[in-house]
Parts: sequence; structure tokens; C-alpha cells
Amino acid sequence: MPHSTPNEDPRVALWLRVREFAVPPSMIESATARRTTGDWAAACAAAHVDVDLNLRHIARLHGQELATHLRSDLRHLAPDLLRWHMPRIAPNGLLRPGLTLSLARYHEKDNTVHLVARTPPAWADAGQRISLALWDGSRSGPHPHPHPNRRFRLDLHRHFWDARRAGELRARSETAPHARGWAVDRWPAEARLLLRAEGQDGGTVAIRVGGRRQVLLDMDASRVSNEERAILPDAATWVLPDLALLRAGLIEVDRLHPLVAAALVPGHSPDGKPHGHQSENGPRMVECRGARHRIAVVNGVLVALDHDATEIRREKLLAEMTGTPMPCLQLIEEARRSPESLPDVRARLEHGDAAGAQAALDRLLGPAARLPEGALRDVLEEAARRRIDHGLFRAGLGSGPGPAERPDRRSRKGRARPRHATCR
Repeated sequence: MPHSTPNEDPRVALWLRVREFAVPPSMIESATARRTTGDWAAACAAAHVDVDLNLRHIARLHGQELATHLRSDLRHLAPDLLRWHMPRIAPNGLLRPGLTLSLARYHEKDNTVHLVARTPPAWADAGQRISLALWDGSRSGPHPHPHPNRRFRLDLHRHFWDARRAGELRARSETAPHARGWAVDRWPAEARLLLRAEGQDGGTVAIRVGGRRQVLLDMDASRVSNEERAILPDAATWVLPDLALLRAGLIEVDRLHPLVAAALVPGHSPDGKPHGHQSENGPRMVECRGARHRIAVVNGVLVALDHDATEIRREKLLAEMTGTPMPCLQLIEEARRSPESLPDVRARLEHGDAAGAQAALDRLLGPAARLPEGALRDVLEEAARRRIDHGLFRAGLGSGPGPAERPDRRSRKGRARPRHATCR
């Protein structure tokens, strides 16, 4: 497979971070196990997807036929695959906030009902959770943008979330690498699919290519009226991130979602090895007083292996007087306050992987370690506070924090929705 360079697609480094932290292997395994047994609700829970719909209520309101189609789609929904392909923003690759995107459309006599996936606004995005709902044109609930977004839609790309259609990914993604990662070769075919879905035989399709710029693709506009111009979904505008990563040689096939790997590399057999970032479990070596000593987790706590209890107590007393502990104790204290893996812990918390963050800390410090004041405890406490914001949003009790409360996540004048760059 030919390789590209980051200059051809500046998004590849960001998507590599997304693939490292956003959908951990444990989530994929858990959600897949539940989905394959037919428990779609449990699969959603495993993938941190909240379900805001009731099939019995939907059957009474919209009829049994629509409810049957919806139930079938939910049974084949791979929520971890949906999370894998959701639109994200720079610089950290978090879910694009405040978004409602259509997954499927069901036609009634005088209306179209959408199965939608939603992301919370930026002020409530702790945990990076997604919610599922049915939208019939009415406005209800706390979400600031309940209407499906025309630019971000997956009803024409069911292979991004429907396990039955995942094998279509390769055919819908094959394209030559172009500047900035545009899938130029696919635009005409995807534009025709879009126009047919809108009931048009031809027309002009707008393609967003960054900022406020767009390209107009003429598909015989003489046969349509002057209606609002169709917008090519972002999922069809850009080269598939996984394909870009593979071409750049930045990711191995086994680190892809299994459904993505099976589609992009038919016949590939997983090697069975665990993937994803993991810290070493063995002892770490420390230069201490002219010798190489070991520190490691023992009985749930990070300890110095080459010093007995009496020596350690004596050294701690001396350190209180001199302020300079011996190197082994100094490294343990530094690890408890600001460990070397803090960027990874922070990234996992940002992407909602609290279990992964805790596992990384347990490997580094031990599960029984007490955290003193410092950068590490600050990160954990901030993550806990922001989860409260998400709970308030879900309960319809919050409308966003004041400007001074989230200076790093808000735009000027304290607007609830920050300016951000898309990485789709």
C-alpha cells in the first residue's frame, strides 16, 4: 500500500491520537459481546451511549411498522463502531459538541422520522457520551440543536454504524490520496447517492473544503428547481482517516476496529496480541547512591525494593529535616504527584475512558496508593467535577457555566459553544 506524508493530510496525527484513546479495545470487546447476543441496549451501555427512546411509546405514536424497522436497526447497531466514526474536532480529537446527526430515516405519510445520535454541548461533554433518540420534527429535551445537521449525517453511510453494512466500507472509501485528504475521486458517486436520497435526478451539490470555502459540483442542475442546495456529508468529503493512517504507515491493521480492519484488509487475521497504550508492569530502575535500585508495585503500592522498612523510615525523617530524600523515595513521590504517564491519563479522561485512566494509574502507582496534592490529583478532581456538569445537562438542569468557570474551553464573550476546527 502506498505511503503518504503528513504534509498531504495534516489530520493524520490527530486521528492517530483518536485511535489511541477514544475507543479503547475493552469497550469494543464488551460492546461486541453484548451486540452479538442480541442485547443492543447493553451494547450501547458498554459503548457509553445513552438511549433516549422507548419502543413501545414509538409504536403507539408512529405505528408498529416504523417501530419494527427501528428495532431491527437497533439490533444491528454497533455503538462502538458509531463512536469510532463520529465527527471530531481539533486539537484533541474530542467528539464534535452540540451535534445531532441522522443515522436512519423512516418515512411516514406526511413526515420523516429520524433515528439520531447526539453529542452534548462542550460545557457538558465530560465522559464523551453519545445519546440515541428519535426525532420527528418536534423540539423537546435539553439539547441545544435537536435538528439533524445536513453536513454531518450518517444515514447515507450506514457502514459507519450498522454491523450488517460494515463490509461496504472499503468500496465506499477507495480513493487516491489528494492534498489535505480530500476524497475527490468519490465526490461524483457520493453526490449522486445524496441527490437520489433527496428525490432529485440531478442538481448542484455543495462540498465544504475548509473554513467558509466550498466547491460546487454540477450534476446536471438543469433538471432541478432553485431549491436549497444539497450539501455533501463530511463522511464523503474526506479520505477515511483509517485509510490515511494505514497509507502513512502510522497504524497497524490490528489496532483498527475489527469491523474496519475486516473491511479494509479482507482476509486479515488478528494476531491476538493486546493493542493500545500500556505501561510496563515490571520494576523500574533508579540510580541511587552509586547503585541501581528497583521500584515496583507491591501489595497495591509503589515501593522501593532495595531498601528495608527501617532504612526507609530513617530516610523519610532525614528528608523532613533536609528536604532532600534519597533518589528512590524522590522518584516515588514525583510519580504520586505528577507521574510520567500523566499525559496519557489526561487523554483517557478527556475521551471518557475513566476505567483506562484508573488502570494506567494502578500500573504506575498501585491501586492502594494515596494521592497527595499535585497535578495528578488536580486532573482527577477536575474530571469528577465535569461529570457533574454532564449529569446536570442530562437532567435538563444546566444551561452552561459562566465565562470564568471554563476559560480554556469557551470562546470569547463567554459563548456556550466554542469555535473549533473540525477534523473530519
